[in-house]
Amino acid sequence: MIGMLQGQVESIEQSSALIMVSGVGYEVRMPSAELSSMHAGQDAKIYTYLNVSQDAITLYGFLSQASRRMFLQLQKVSGIGPKVALSLLSTLPPDRLAKTVMDGDAAALAKAPGLGKKGAQKIILELRGSINLDEIEGRQTSDEPRYDQGTTQVIEGLVSLGWRENDAAHAVTKVCKANDIATPLSDTDIPKVLRLALTSLDRGR
Repeated sequence: MIGMLQGQVESIEQSSALIMVSGVGYEVRMPSAELSSMHAGQDAKIYTYLNVSQDAITLYGFLSQASRRMFLQLQKVSGIGPKVALSLLSTLPPDRLAKTVMDGDAAALAKAPGLGKKGAQKIILELRGSINLDEIEGRQTSDEPRYDQGTTQVIEGLVSLGWRENDAAHAVTKVCKANDIATPLSDTDIPKVLRLALTSLDRGR
């Protein structure tokens, strides 16, 4: 099972992204809202789900674990497959989608292409009591801080050098503020911020 890809975005299509990992290109179908936030050439971490059917083997991807969890929750509903689940996540982000189900708002769900009112009502009927909104929102904020891709890359670089993630994140925030470096970080700012953060951490030893 392919659970995650970390590599460079080669290209973005209407419904998928091509992610290059160690010379291999993976075509990953993703929610349109997440695809619109990506661009060719950037480094990306994609949480994935491999779906195997009689007709095809399809890799679905998400920028957060919350999106992936919501995608899997939706497929527990009988008659709701990966295409409709992806359509729902293209219409609403995972936290709003979970709240919409909990509120019983079939009209909002039915706006997703390929679903319809009956399908929306079925999702509410089968998932309303099982979705934990606090869990989805809490994990998204505690396990997955909403750093931009450049900041995440710097933090991961510092962690690979032996620093704790919390200390690395604090150092990055500190040096960006002290040097008036705006976020999201540009590709040219990443090495500069990494160097400054490393110097700051070394001073604090």
